[in-house]
Amino acid sequence: MLTIFALPKPFRGHTGLIQTNAIQIWTQLRPSCKIILFGDEEGTAEVAAKFGIKYVPDVERNEYGTPLVNSLFSTAQNLAKHNFVCYVNADIILMSDFVKAIHQVQEQSSLIVGRRWDLDLKEPLDFSNPDWESQLHARLAKEGSLHGLGGIDYFLFPRGTYQDIPPFAIGRTAWDNWLIYQARALGLPVIDATKAVTIVHQNHDYGRFQTEGNKSGQGERKGTEGMRNRELLGGECYAFSLLDATYCLTPTGLKSTMTMSVRYLAHRILRLPEMHPHWIPLMQIIKGLRLIVFRTAALRRRMLKHDLKQRG
Repeated sequence: MLTIFALPKPFRGHTGLIQTNAIQIWTQLRPSCKIILFGDEEGTAEVAAKFGIKYVPDVERNEYGTPLVNSLFSTAQNLAKHNFVCYVNADIILMSDFVKAIHQVQEQSSLIVGRRWDLDLKEPLDFSNPDWESQLHARLAKEGSLHGLGGIDYFLFPRGTYQDIPPFAIGRTAWDNWLIYQARALGLPVIDATKAVTIVHQNHDYGRFQTEGNKSGQGERKGTEGMRNRELLGGECYAFSLLDATYCLTPTGLKSTMTMSVRYLAHRILRLPEMHPHWIPLMQIIKGLRLIVFRTAALRRRMLKHDLKQRG
């Protein structure tokens, strides 16, 4: 049904605990999924052996030692045996609604993404408890928080979708935005499954970003690798997000984002130049008219304020 692939961090301390939590539950998803763990970080080979998971140590890296997205996605798609492939961050807990969502849209070629829930977990989860999922949902309701629109930790897509990914450094900025843009450019529906799928991100520190290409204190955007990723993106106009989804998956089915809210509709209109370059002249006219309307409204407010002041 599905091939899941991930690139874990070193299995040390709390990071090792939360990654083991996540990977263990992936092995229990039903119908069962093929899982591939990439990279030669400490403990990855041992965890793969423990859970009977395919292990691929070799991933192309940049000069700073950071794995490259194009190598990871290309190898995963070549090794996948299923029609659907899913990249998941290695600390993400997937639950039964994830598999259910796949069944809802499995006949439609699309990119499925969604926001995550953030939760502090300091202990190994007991997945042998048949009520673990309902207990986790209850804990999320009390202690968890839904991440913002940038909290995308999985990308589920048809095998073969991504053939020409730029050499983005994984774990830095922009590469996830490009994946959404590219799906839209290829004409694939982009489905925001936040309302139907609950994924749990186990909170942790971000020590991975402390490399020579992304030194501590610079963050994922301002470091050398982050700046390079933004150059590969081609401009902020291609930084697509969940607002660029064409559908939302709800418990009752798919709904077009065009009918969800004015915010989605306005965003889709502003994206027309990227999706339909031949519409650029029309968009320039619309932007010019909008500027005239705004300036006219501002002038009217100033005149009204002046008139009221004179009367007073």
